[in-house]
Amino acid sequence: MGRVFMLGASGTIGQATVRALLRRGHEVVCLVRPRAGVGGRLDAAALAARLAGAELRFGDACDPDSQTRDGWRSERFDALMSCLASRTGAPRDAWAVDHAAHHHALAAAQAAGVRHVVLLSALCVQKPRLAFQQAKLAFERELMASPLAWSIVRPTAFFKSLSGQVDRVRRGKPFLLFGDGRLTACKPISDDDLADYLADCLHDPMRQCQVLPIGGPGPAMTPREQGELLFEALGLTPRFSHVPVGLMDAVVGGLALLGRLWPAAADKAELARIGRYYATESMLVLDPITGDYEERLTPSTGRQTLAQFYAALARGQVAPPERGDHAVF
Repeated sequence: MGRVFMLGASGTIGQATVRALLRRGHEVVCLVRPRAGVGGRLDAAALAARLAGAELRFGDACDPDSQTRDGWRSERFDALMSCLASRTGAPRDAWAVDHAAHHHALAAAQAAGVRHVVLLSALCVQKPRLAFQQAKLAFERELMASPLAWSIVRPTAFFKSLSGQVDRVRRGKPFLLFGDGRLTACKPISDDDLADYLADCLHDPMRQCQVLPIGGPGPAMTPREQGELLFEALGLTPRFSHVPVGLMDAVVGGLALLGRLWPAAADKAELARIGRYYATESMLVLDPITGDYEERLTPSTGRQTLAQFYAALARGQVAPPERGDHAVF
């Protein structure tokens, strides 16, 4: 049991992690923006309802003065848990959130007596080609060099990132695939299963000072297999449409060229690069010898499968996830 300072509590993974920490008897203090969530739709009352049992403190994690004054308040804490991540992945956003905000939090955590930091990172930093990956790695290195115990959790694909085509399939449109739909694979993990894994890092000494790749239960799945599961859950005949990867290359190149004159296009080019990355790179552990993505090297945790999640979505038992600024489809 301990006192945990929480960043990134307003996101779907953050909300689940707060619930997991509270179930384990921790006192949880969350620094959140006065209006949070996708498009700032969550006000203080909505946040209080979603994070019931935790203490909410309102401020800006990207402002070091606000983080210290409004969040930490010169109090003592046992652990720092962060599910904070940039919303867009654009370079300025990534370095402000994925790196700088965490840099400030690490300094404040040491002043507050924190002994253990648990950081939600991403499995894609194994092959860093994008700004947000470089920003995450920069902070990972700072955390590893600190005197604190640390656990860096690198999950594979979230259920919400694989749910962007639910509405279009329901409307009778085909499921979009890049290439033949078998270019990549992942081991999808649910919010609650990942949250339990994150919370248990505070209790398991074998997870201290470790980089922890993690996926959900069951075998790795290609996008085509994910689409087949979705059609089955909705009771529809599978229909697929194939998008050449070369088309994404043309989009990226065009936006990058336009970005030289129009800054907003540069951000769109980065989003397109992110989309291309996930269309061509698997979210599995890289074999350091062969350089190949390997299902056998990717650990699993939890109980909920993507098939179960899609079935619950189809029955209306769970609401479609809010995917926000990272949405590609």
